[in-house]
Amino acid sequence: MSVGSSVAIRETQRVFDELRPGDRIEVEHAVTVGARQWSTITCGRVYRTERRRHGLHFQRNFDDRVYSDVILLETPDGELTDVMLDEFTVIRRR
Repeated sequence: MSVGSSVAIRETQRVFDELRPGDRIEVEHAVTVGARQWSTITCGRVYRTERRRHGLHFQRNFDDRVYSDVILLETPDGELTDVMLDEFTVIRRR
């Protein structure tokens, strides 16, 4: 199953829908800066999940709503970090 395939996307969405606070997970996601791209892994305990409205898109209609699925993770050192899901994100339970 390749990252970004429709099967991988559906599986990631299924796991996201089943997440509960306290679940230990590992999130693998792609990071792109300019022409460079790499993969990184974030591990932690689910603090909460949410669907967050954002305005990351330029010159959209004022009533065009854009949402992203977000996981708020507590890392092993106690730090809270947001991970926004996209088509290249893979969630694994630990």
